[in-house]
Amino acid sequence: MALLSRLKKTKIGSSINYFIQPRKVKFEWQDTPIDWIPNHPFSSYFINEINNILPAGEFWFCRLYNKVLPQITDEKLAADVKAFIRQEAMHAQAHVSANKEYLSVRNIDIQRNLRIMDVLFNKILADKPLGLNVPKVLEHQWDLFRLGIIATVEHMTCVLGKYVLYNTEWEKLGADPAMLDLVKWHGAEEIEHRTVAFDLYRHLGGTYIARYYLSVAVIIGVIGLWVDGAAHLMSQDPRYKSIKPAVYKPWIWREWSRIAKKDHKIMPHPLWLVSQQLGYLMPWYDPVHEASTEDALNYLNQSPAAKRALLKIA
Repeated sequence: MALLSRLKKTKIGSSINYFIQPRKVKFEWQDTPIDWIPNHPFSSYFINEINNILPAGEFWFCRLYNKVLPQITDEKLAADVKAFIRQEAMHAQAHVSANKEYLSVRNIDIQRNLRIMDVLFNKILADKPLGLNVPKVLEHQWDLFRLGIIATVEHMTCVLGKYVLYNTEWEKLGADPAMLDLVKWHGAEEIEHRTVAFDLYRHLGGTYIARYYLSVAVIIGVIGLWVDGAAHLMSQDPRYKSIKPAVYKPWIWREWSRIAKKDHKIMPHPLWLVSQQLGYLMPWYDPVHEASTEDALNYLNQSPAAKRALLKIA
């Protein structure tokens, strides 16, 4: 019994022995074309939609983590969470710059997509959902439910981080260097801080069984929002005018599957994304084993945007 108690204690708190490094970066978008992967407009729009999806969610991560920060009793985990907050805030700012300085100035309407994300994170998943007060007795459970969503999302972003970090096909196709650096820099930092959300969720009382229903909700939500937003971006392009892409039309799902089947390195297949969630459901799941911190840091040490940030600090 004493041994079991000690084993449980070892799972509470930070599971990493390195310190996460926030990096202040800036990207320049003047020369980035809409088809930032040459001759692949569908994939370019699809990945561009990430710029619309992420900022509201990442700022929401930061607000919730700041709220629960006083409840953390493990000193190293508290340091991890603070660094995570700074990294996520920087991610959000970088994607906001892409929205304002890249998509909007090229006359692509993104406001409809941003409004959807605003409603989701600033109203539905707010401290007061839809303006309603959460009873005091349920406040911790509401926080824990939302922390569980973040932990589940962070598993997905780690998986996508691995995908973009090791992707060499986009470079071969002549992808735009700025967008390529944005997605690889972001993916590498997702790998660097991949343990934090899961550690915090467990530290504050998150349960194993909840991972199942949270995974179902997150997979449906993320993929649905991603396809819906990408369809809206494409629908503004004359090349897709006759198709009129929409999340409820089979064409966009078939096209995503067709491109991914033809070359998984251009786009990840939707079923592959779903399959990657299975590891998160295993009782022995540990995000430490999901990716290589060394590979992530190797990229971050040579990322053009991260290098510019270091020069500014110097």
